Amino acid sequence: MHYHHTKDKGDLGVAKAYADLVSKGYVVLFPATEHAPFDLVTYRGGTFRRVQVKYRAARDGTVTVPFKSFWADRHGTHERKIDKSAIDLVCIYCPDTDECYYLRPQDHGLTVTLRITPSRNNQVVRVLHAADFRLVPELGASDPG
Repeated sequence: MHYHHTKDKGDLGVAKAYADLVSKGYVVLFPATEHAPFDLVTYRGGTFRRVQVKYRAARDGTVTVPFKSFWADRHGTHERKIDKSAIDLVCIYCPDTDECYYLRPQDHGLTVTLRITPSRNNQVVRVLHAADFRLVPELGASDPG
């Protein structure tokens, strides 16, 4: 895999999320600013939903997303917890599977880990299988798992 600058990875994740959401029948809108807490807005059936996209490569058969934002400026590197009330969905794009996974951030704690491959010890209790997150959850429905 070729090295990509962090912003390039983010752009690729947003592009993949856009294509996936359109293929699922959503109208996808882009905010006119990069300072919004979301990357995309979906529209279907009279409902708008704010989507934050995360690009995550698999490690040890999983993808993990901390619900934090990170950025750097002349004062150093910063992090801030994501305001879960400001977004409706998180889309995780994994380049290793070339798939998007969708979840409601309100259904999870400080981080979420989705398993891409079976665990070595065959553990299944409290394991969130990425394949179960391919569909966009309906409003008010909880995530699988």
